[in-house]
Amino acid sequence: MHEDEAALLERIRAQFTVHFEPLAIDDISLQVLAIDNMQEHIDKLLARHSVKNPLRDLPLWAKVWPGSLVLGRLLRKYEPNGKTMLELGCGMGLVSLIAAHYGFSHIDCTDVNEQALLFARANILHNGLDDRITVSQLDLQVPTPNHADRPIYDIIAASELLYLPELHTPILKFAAAHLAPSGLALFCTDRARRQKDFPKKAAKYFNCQEGNIGIKTKDGDTVERHVYGITILKRNAS
Repeated sequence: MHEDEAALLERIRAQFTVHFEPLAIDDISLQVLAIDNMQEHIDKLLARHSVKNPLRDLPLWAKVWPGSLVLGRLLRKYEPNGKTMLELGCGMGLVSLIAAHYGFSHIDCTDVNEQALLFARANILHNGLDDRITVSQLDLQVPTPNHADRPIYDIIAASELLYLPELHTPILKFAAAHLAPSGLALFCTDRARRQKDFPKKAAKYFNCQEGNIGIKTKDGDTVERHVYGITILKRNAS
């Protein structure tokens, strides 16, 4: 039996001080969990010498990354109505939350990090999207029998995941096994973290297309321009 929102928030608040913050994307209005005591939490991790690899050990999943907004908005262009989707490395589930508003019939929201999945579940329940989105743990680097039990998806999507080279081959093998024949896999990565060898690896399994999307973000009075690389995979013609 799945936990209700109150039970999830109780578990989350045992570690973090959080509140729901409004987030608007075009005509979509969401409420997403934000951590108030992030620095305190990081200081505790450092004091316990728990940060061996900052990219993996720090709660980067708790941040609203602009790349997730870029990818979420991009998904509406691929005729999502009635299709199924899998999000890899979902973090707080932002891509899935946005995509659910564009007509996907079902979305599987996955991550390897259990804390991230708690946040994703709470966000999904709070936004009333639990009838369209399910949450589950998925570790691409440790194949297990439940990988084979997962269905075939029309769309596989991931934001800010390709910057980890060790995930390239597991991602491609998983997509090759679980992407529908006419399906697409879409990845969004900040160009500053782009790994140039991914398209070469992908060519073994897929036709690979690349493009860029530029956006402006504002933090107080500071306006920054970011360029995101979009990688789209589709199966090679037989």
